[in-house]
Amino acid sequence: MDWTHYRFLSLWPLPAPPAAVYSALERVEDYPRWWPQVRSVTRLDDTTGLITIRSLLPYAITFAAREVRRDPAAGVLHSELSGDVDGWARWTVTAGGPGTLARYEQVVEVNKPLLRRLAVPGRPLFRANHRLMMRSGRRGLVAYLGAV
Repeated sequence: MDWTHYRFLSLWPLPAPPAAVYSALERVEDYPRWWPQVRSVTRLDDTTGLITIRSLLPYAITFAAREVRRDPAAGVLHSELSGDVDGWARWTVTAGGPGTLARYEQVVEVNKPLLRRLAVPGRPLFRANHRLMMRSGRRGLVAYLGAV
C-alpha cells in the first residue's frame, strides 16, 4: 500500500436546486466566503487557481487546480491538482430528492514533505481531518446558498 495515496468520496445532500449548487461550486474564488478551511484562492489565469487549505491539524496544503472539464449540462466540474498534492478532484451535481446531491471525488498523492514523513502514523488523522473539512464545507455551502 502506498501510504501517501488518498482516495476520498463525499456526498453532500443540499436543499437547493442543482443549478444554484453548480453555480456556487464553479466559482472557486468564492470558496473562502463559505468554506472556512479554504484559506485562499488566487486566480492565475482563466482555468487555473492557487488554493491553500487548512483544517483542524496544524498544516496547510497549497496546490494549483487547473480546470479540465466544466460541463453545466452534466453537472461536472473536474480539475487536475499539482503542488503539495498531485491528482484530481471532481464535483458532480445532480438532482437528489427535494434538492441536490453534490458528489465530491478526489484522488491525490501527497508531496508535502511533512505529510510524507508522517504518512503511516498520521494517515488516520489526515483522513479524519479531511472528513471534518468536508463536513464544514457542506454546512458552509448550505448557509451560503440560503443567503444567495
